[in-house]
Amino acid sequence: MSEERREFSPMSLSELNEVLGLTVKEDNLNKVITFLCCLSAYTENSQFNISFNAPSSSGKSYIPLEVASYFPKEDVKEIGYCTAQAFYHDAELIDKEKGIFAVDFERKIVIFIDQPYPDVLHRLRPILSHDKKIIEAKITDKSQKHGLKTKNIFVKGFASVIFCSAGLKVDEQEGTRFILLSPETTQEKIRKGVLEALKKESNPTAHCKELAENVDRRNLIERIRAIKEAKITEIRIHDIALIARWFIDEQRIPKPRHQRDAKRVCSIIKSHALLNLWNREMLEPGVILTDDEDIEVGLKLWEEIAECQELNLPPYIYKIYCEVIMPAYERDKILTIQKIQQEYYKVYGRTIDDWKLRREIIPMLCTAGKIRLEQNPADKRNNLIIPVLSTPDSIISDESNIDTGVE
Repeated sequence: MSEERREFSPMSLSELNEVLGLTVKEDNLNKVITFLCCLSAYTENSQFNISFNAPSSSGKSYIPLEVASYFPKEDVKEIGYCTAQAFYHDAELIDKEKGIFAVDFERKIVIFIDQPYPDVLHRLRPILSHDKKIIEAKITDKSQKHGLKTKNIFVKGFASVIFCSAGLKVDEQEGTRFILLSPETTQEKIRKGVLEALKKESNPTAHCKELAENVDRRNLIERIRAIKEAKITEIRIHDIALIARWFIDEQRIPKPRHQRDAKRVCSIIKSHALLNLWNREMLEPGVILTDDEDIEVGLKLWEEIAECQELNLPPYIYKIYCEVIMPAYERDKILTIQKIQQEYYKVYGRTIDDWKLRREIIPMLCTAGKIRLEQNPADKRNNLIIPVLSTPDSIISDESNIDTGVE
């Protein structure tokens, strides 16, 4: 006899935040979007991807790993270190005579932890873009017997991919395939994080038992398992005009990347509908329909992160522009690298790496059209940083050629 299926009551984002907040303190926006990203793995083709870009020890790996702990272990693949080619060598042999191997991404959550090599993403571009359900790749494999040999790899299905990196540079092509996020680094979050770490380290057994026995946490884990078993094959959006209005507006200039951004908004909306599938109209077996709440939630979440996505900037860098560079410039009118470092320390209570500031942060802000550089007449070895209040027609497009005035 088949086990009776359990139905769940509606779950709001505030309720979801409360459960996830048992281990992930603050970071409400990040953990909700990360959860919906993981949940999108159980859709047929509406998965979306996230890239966490932030300095080390900021929690960029902690958030996805903690959120993924609610999902069935067999669906989560955590990759701690991976070169671009090695990813394909992990394929499973399915036809020995023809030398065909396969990597199964169907309804999986793939988390790349602290990846040093962005070229892994370059190799995964067709998969991240959802170009085709089955993609063929050819690589060369070296063996002692046969030397170099071609290997046919078939990548099947779409995964929800989360990429975590301490590198702040984001290639434009990867930027349009990911939602860019950065963990919060507020004093309040750090305080709560320290208390949570002390609680965990003082008595790990009691901490694990407390989490395992938490009713809300157990209900969410059961809910996710039930969503997986429901095998929803299609989620239809009931009113596309509401989404179109956000992108096609007189106040907003349409950009090529909006074509992909619109798909990501739809994926967020569908994930929220999936979270509450028992309270959505079932059009036919495996097919549900969204409602106004799903669209409202999806657009609200997107609105909070949209500016960074359009600028192709991780929120960490955009916050430096808003909270450090702009206030310092408005106060002093003359802004140098040294002054930015001093202001950063005043605002955040910690130093910022000089190399990262000169080689990553400043060039990315220049490329985004948020600042420009001028030679300092008092010290020609360094440049002055000038915020750009309105984006000029011609913005420096090759950040690798920007002279940041390194001594």
